[in-house]
Amino acid sequence: SRHLVLANSVSLYCLSGHPTLPCNVLKFKSTTIMLDCGLDTTSVLNFLPLPLVHSPRLSKLPGWVSKDGTVNLEKELKECAGRVFVDSQPEFCLPERELLDLSTIDVILISNYHCMMALPYITEHTGFTGTVYATEPTLQIGRLLMEELVNFMERVPKAQSATCWKNKEIQRMLPGPLKDAVDVWTWKRCYSMQEVNSALSKVQLVGYSQKVELFGAVQISPLSSGYSLGSSNWIIQSHHEKVSYVSGSSLLTTHPQPMDQSSLKNSDVLILTGLTQMPTANPDGMLGEFCSNLAMTIRAGGNVLVPCYSSGVIYDLLECLYQFIESASLGTTPFYFISPVANSSLEFSQIFAEWLCHNKQTKVYLPEPPFPHAELIQTNKLKHYPSIHGDFSSEFRQPCVVFTGHPSLRFGDVVHFMELWGKSSLNTIIFTEPDFSYLDALAPYQPLAMKCVYCPIDTRLNFHQVSKLLKEVQPVHVVCPEQYTQPPLTQSHRSDLMLELQPPPMPYRRCSVLNLPFRRRYERVYILPELANSLVPSEIKPGISVATVSAVLHSKDNKHTLQSVPKPPPAPPTKKRKRVMEEPPVVLAPKPLLSGAVPLEAFLATLQKHGITEVKVEETADGHILHLQAEDTLIQLEEDGTHIVCDNNEPLRTTLRDLVLRFLQKL
Repeated sequence: SRHLVLANSVSLYCLSGHPTLPCNVLKFKSTTIMLDCGLDTTSVLNFLPLPLVHSPRLSKLPGWVSKDGTVNLEKELKECAGRVFVDSQPEFCLPERELLDLSTIDVILISNYHCMMALPYITEHTGFTGTVYATEPTLQIGRLLMEELVNFMERVPKAQSATCWKNKEIQRMLPGPLKDAVDVWTWKRCYSMQEVNSALSKVQLVGYSQKVELFGAVQISPLSSGYSLGSSNWIIQSHHEKVSYVSGSSLLTTHPQPMDQSSLKNSDVLILTGLTQMPTANPDGMLGEFCSNLAMTIRAGGNVLVPCYSSGVIYDLLECLYQFIESASLGTTPFYFISPVANSSLEFSQIFAEWLCHNKQTKVYLPEPPFPHAELIQTNKLKHYPSIHGDFSSEFRQPCVVFTGHPSLRFGDVVHFMELWGKSSLNTIIFTEPDFSYLDALAPYQPLAMKCVYCPIDTRLNFHQVSKLLKEVQPVHVVCPEQYTQPPLTQSHRSDLMLELQPPPMPYRRCSVLNLPFRRRYERVYILPELANSLVPSEIKPGISVATVSAVLHSKDNKHTLQSVPKPPPAPPTKKRKRVMEEPPVVLAPKPLLSGAVPLEAFLATLQKHGITEVKVEETADGHILHLQAEDTLIQLEEDGTHIVCDNNEPLRTTLRDLVLRFLQKL
């Protein structure tokens, strides 16, 4: 049996305005669910690089003083090539932490390893006691990326922490882009490895299409999203409502399992984030450009620097180079992958077989390594090192290709290579990660002689693909970042680079709270067998029967049950003198319910038979009003009720009531 209950409204709290690094909180059916916790690292572009080896150039940069000399921040800010940078440990822009109490979050759903980098800021020191759900590759590769980030920061500790420049009055006087940086007081230094381990201990592993019940209220399930190893979209549903969360998905045939699209059908609301940051760059074309620029530089005797994350696109780059090496006569050129987690990353990619596309899965059973970088390592063409110190410095030979982090060029081994190779025009830096503006990344190294090539490879859905997907899965409502509802600022004429849907999508920005529209307002209610046996159904239409029920509604753990009304206990026998006993509450039999409709013509004929002939009929929005002129009485016939307005004439009112009841069925 189903019982109509008004459900609580469904709200979405938006804690991040970054469309590809989302952090939203869904309040749904008495559960509070965080969808991703992306960390916006673009804030680090405002800081000076952290060199692994002392850099005379960076240490001699002049401090910043305002033109009129009133503000002197020489210790905190340094000038370089016409830009001003903060000279302290780089800081990250966190998701909004004041919009709602983070200790009330029940679960956090992670869609991919790039969207979990803020996890320790959410789960540690906030009173969070919930569970985090993620797939195994997401957890393990996410751990590597966090470990790498902590390592980069801790290798080059900076004693001072710059805070004066964040003062609103001072920030207003600074040159751009520091002047325009938003929410600078919420920026925080990197977490520690202890906080990472504590945050990740709260993760519970899930597999694709596995269903997890949350408090009996909703069911969550991850689906393959096709973007990276273990990346997921999520279905969140109750008995009658369904929310789909789409984040970082890809339809291209790369190394992960293909995207599961059909399970997104029949969604009341689809929350869409993580589309490509490069809607006009074709990933295949970019890979081709990457290979040809690399070959050109090596042939001319130069070195190639590829700033990249230690997992993800690097697997595709190495695969592409593997196929390209022989044809381009690059057989003797060494490839170096330098990262504190390089070894683990290359190994993980080979062991997560069930998360790979079918083509790569079959290789595991041959047995053959699914990725060709295994062969590159065996033949000594690809070597990996934890850092530039130790073995690398003695085995390093040029010209070569170096893959290393961080793509922001602000920390990690990449800083050393920028200082080492930046002065020669023979060398090339190739940007493949789309997260940072390459001009901003290069700013503290200017003037720069090395060549710069921008080949951003972003395999996530573009606007054309997402429009096609939405036509197929047909959600009732779409919610997305406001950036997707208008063309990019630099290409305002490109209406094809935005979402055009009917009805229009509901846009969100950082700190907005949306009430999500749901059509259905039902709750499932179970009825106990003995109560069901006592029901006496009456047929009101062919095939449709109705029964009234008096019961107690029992709700526990979001499960609702109708139980029989308990009988009053018998009065206990007493030897004392009789006195007035408290009567047990009387359970009254429910009034009979009426069903059906009063047909106008037939009712007028019945009135005439009973001598009521002067009737004026007026049509209303909900039915008709009958004015019995001689009797000065009104009868309102409406879809959901009948009203008789009759002053001081009880016999007439009773007669009219009985005439109305002739047309209705008692339940």
